[in-house]
Amino acid sequence: MNQLNEISLVAQVVVLKNTKAFDQLVQKYQSPIRCFFLHLTCGDNNLSDDLAQDTFIRAYTNLASFQNLSSFSTWLYRIAYNVFYDYFRSHKETADLNTGEVDTIHCTIQENIGQKMDIYQALKTLKEMERTCITLFYMEDVNIDKIASIMEIPTGTVKSHLSRGKEKLAVFLKQNGYGRNR
Repeated sequence: MNQLNEISLVAQVVVLKNTKAFDQLVQKYQSPIRCFFLHLTCGDNNLSDDLAQDTFIRAYTNLASFQNLSSFSTWLYRIAYNVFYDYFRSHKETADLNTGEVDTIHCTIQENIGQKMDIYQALKTLKEMERTCITLFYMEDVNIDKIASIMEIPTGTVKSHLSRGKEKLAVFLKQNGYGRNR
C-alpha cells in the first residue's frame, strides 16, 4: 500500500465514514505499532496490545486532523509515541518496567528467552528518549529524519540519543557476557 492509497483510505474514512477503509490501515500498521510498543515496554505483551489499541482509537477519532504534511505512518507513530509517553508519565511514580516478571510469564512461548531478557534489561537502562530512538532506528528500521518528525526533535538530537543509547547498550551487554571471544 503506497502513500497515495493511504491518503485515499483516510479520505474515505473522513468524508464517507467508511470504517472498512480504516480497517485496511489498521491491518497494515497493527503489527509494526504493536512491535514498537513491545520494545518500549520491554516485552509486556498485554500492555503493548492496550497501547496499540489506544493508538488506533486516537488515530480514528483524530483522522480528520491528518493534513498530509508527513506520511500517514509518521503521523501514526507520532500518536503511538504520545500514547506511550502519556501512559509512562501517568505510571512513572507507581510502577517500573519489570522485565523479569514479564519474561517469566512468557518464557514458554518465546525463543531465545535469555537473550531477549538481556536486551530488554539493557533497554531498561536507557532514558526514555534514548530507548525510543534506539527502538525506532534499530528495531523498527525508521530513518533519522522520520524519527525526528515523530518525536518532534532535531535530527542532531536523534543522533545524540542514538549514540548515547548505543554506548550504554554496549557497556551493559559487555558487562553481561556479550562481545567476549568464546
